[in-house]
Amino acid sequence: MKSKVTVFLIICCLISGCELPTQGTVTFQGTSMLPTIKDGERLKVRRLDAKSRSQLGRGDIVVFRYPLDPSKSYIKRLIGLPGDQIEIKSGEVWLNAVKLAEPYLSSRLNVSQRSQPLLTVPAHGYFMMGDNRDNSSDSRIWGAVPEELLDAKVVSQ
Repeated sequence: MKSKVTVFLIICCLISGCELPTQGTVTFQGTSMLPTIKDGERLKVRRLDAKSRSQLGRGDIVVFRYPLDPSKSYIKRLIGLPGDQIEIKSGEVWLNAVKLAEPYLSSRLNVSQRSQPLLTVPAHGYFMMGDNRDNSSDSRIWGAVPEELLDAKVVSQ
């Protein structure tokens, strides 16, 4: 009976034009976003639609489905928008030929001096990085995240 009520409510929402809840919470797991987000921390998120995806900005923290296995969700910081040019020189991110100011990073957690050649973020793609660069699987490894995999924006911790 409970599932019939749920289906009925969803149908009513769709018919009346109202939306299902757009906000929720997620629990972060891991260390890739230290010191900004700690393992086990609960985050308030807002679901993304086509309009809100177009309003994302550099520095936003985003929940997305991992491009190599969309059954998994990741949370990372948005570094590059479609068309941006990104280069990493001795561990520092250069965005469109300007060194990116990243006050959210900890020098204690980001000691790698790794470099990466210049790349252009593809149309409809987003370049994501963890704040704990020495311990983050991100766009430096598996490339830009297609916009259809972006699910939510973190709105508060």
